[in-house]
Amino acid sequence: MADELLTVPEVMTRLKVGRTKVYDLIRTRRLVSIKVDGCRRIPSSALGAFIAGQMERAA
Repeated sequence: MADELLTVPEVMTRLKVGRTKVYDLIRTRRLVSIKVDGCRRIPSSALGAFIAGQMERAA
């Protein structure tokens, strides 16, 4: 089954960060995203991998 594709506002809500921070994470390739007809989408698995990586760093 395919990943759920999240919008930037959905990722903002889940991470509790602002729009600029989400785009910064995408720009620096810390958060994987794709473009669908010019709209930025983040696979839910990419968000999960980002969070897991942050948890490993914190441990």
